[in-house]
Amino acid sequence: MKNEKLRKNLRAFADNGINLVLISLLTGIFAGVAVTFYNILASVGEHTSVKLYSLVLENPAFVPLLLLGLAAGGIVIGTVVRFVPMIRGSGIPQIEGAARGIIRFKWYVTMCSMFAASLACIFLGLSAGAEGPSLQIGGCAGEAVGVTLKRNRMTRRLQIAAGSSSGLAVAFNAPITGLVFAMEEAFRSFSPQVFVCAAISVVSALFTRNAIRPPLGYGVGFTFDTFLFPSGFSFSYCLWAIPAAVVAALVGVAFYYTVFASKKLFKRVTFLKGAGKYIIPFTLAGAFGLITAYSMGGGHSFIEALGTNGTGAVSITEIFGISVVASILIVVLFKFIAGVLAMSCGVPCGVFIPMLAIGAGVGAVFSLSFQKLGMSADFGDYLVIISMAVFFTTVVKAPITGIVMVFELTGQFTNFLPALIGIAVGYLIGMLFKTEAIYEKSLEGFIAEEKLYENIRKIRVSAVVQAHSRADGTNIRTIIWPTNGLVVQVITEDGKVNVPDGETVMRAGETIVFECETDSEEELQEYIYGITGKPER
Repeated sequence: MKNEKLRKNLRAFADNGINLVLISLLTGIFAGVAVTFYNILASVGEHTSVKLYSLVLENPAFVPLLLLGLAAGGIVIGTVVRFVPMIRGSGIPQIEGAARGIIRFKWYVTMCSMFAASLACIFLGLSAGAEGPSLQIGGCAGEAVGVTLKRNRMTRRLQIAAGSSSGLAVAFNAPITGLVFAMEEAFRSFSPQVFVCAAISVVSALFTRNAIRPPLGYGVGFTFDTFLFPSGFSFSYCLWAIPAAVVAALVGVAFYYTVFASKKLFKRVTFLKGAGKYIIPFTLAGAFGLITAYSMGGGHSFIEALGTNGTGAVSITEIFGISVVASILIVVLFKFIAGVLAMSCGVPCGVFIPMLAIGAGVGAVFSLSFQKLGMSADFGDYLVIISMAVFFTTVVKAPITGIVMVFELTGQFTNFLPALIGIAVGYLIGMLFKTEAIYEKSLEGFIAEEKLYENIRKIRVSAVVQAHSRADGTNIRTIIWPTNGLVVQVITEDGKVNVPDGETVMRAGETIVFECETDSEEELQEYIYGITGKPER
């Protein structure tokens, strides 16, 4: 009897602990390999497109051919997106929906389609970052591991979140940003299970990344190393920072509302079954790229050019010989338009870095202007960082991710306080103008467009908590339950019915009753068994 109990305890420990760790490790390795090679190719693509556009500028007769090629490329990409809607836009809303159990997808179709389509966008010179696609590719890696090892639905959700965190961490070489993203954005829950899976996956993914890149001749770092911040931050600088933060937040509000207004307009475009609308962002990107190379790619080079190393002087290349401030404003406008079109049309490309570039450009304009009014040049880089944080927070509504991202990408922690001030301003102005998290809003739109809730109905299932299962001895709020569901009753062994809350601790032998909106009672029951343990027959 004792041996049987010990055997069950060891098996439960393996199922709930060791196996989850090993699966997360595999997810990180797979995500690390896939995303590392993707980002290397994206970097090659960005440099190649810049050279191609330079060649076209030297031979203006090729401009019509370039625009024609971009229009054709837009139609091809639009057609791919129509058949594989999971890659529409950056793919972040869809992978968040998959991590929450709302969306089902075939990992190999989504991974290969996003890999190829987003790289094509970068090669064609769009204002396209690699971070969003990296995140989705990582999420696909998590689903691949879960499906291949025949894990239950809950474990697969955890691996999708862990893989997406790894993808973002590998793209930025920013482990904390990736880890925070899993909890703040993907699950919107600070569950120990999410934390453990994401942490293990992120660490293994970064080890994989840093093992692959040096032999191929690539560095392992990814920071904006042109920023220098004084060790002390005086609150007198707030007189300069707050106006810049307010304007950056208002630009973020404008970006948010312009995206969803443009979505309504694009829905009316039915040319080539909707694929024709992609001609607009692709050809405009070509026109912008011919004017300035800063409009192409994610915007890493643009942000680095705005860093002053504490001197107050940016190193941006002027456009058509006009002033530096006017040149920055043109790039910001191009990035703004390109970002709006990409998100509203559904171009498969990342907008993380492009959004940071818009905020950085706004901050740089204020930095240069305020220096003429008497602001110390030492504070110039602070304004750029604050504005980056403000714009990101206003649009994405992920303040913790925003602040962690800013100091991980600059490699300095002295900017924590000013970035925190900026994020607070951005969040408050977003609330004032009633903006929502743009990825959350996009996910709602995707669900409506794909009619994912058509066969949804309310179902109740019950299960007895087995000894040493995930539920045994755990309070309800720490469990990753199916989305749109709730534990409505906990029935004790003596038949007493309790209405639980998040702090209710479940015990072996108790019966939980779970109510959920779903289209499959069988799948829901299996998911609950994954939490409570399946009763032995």
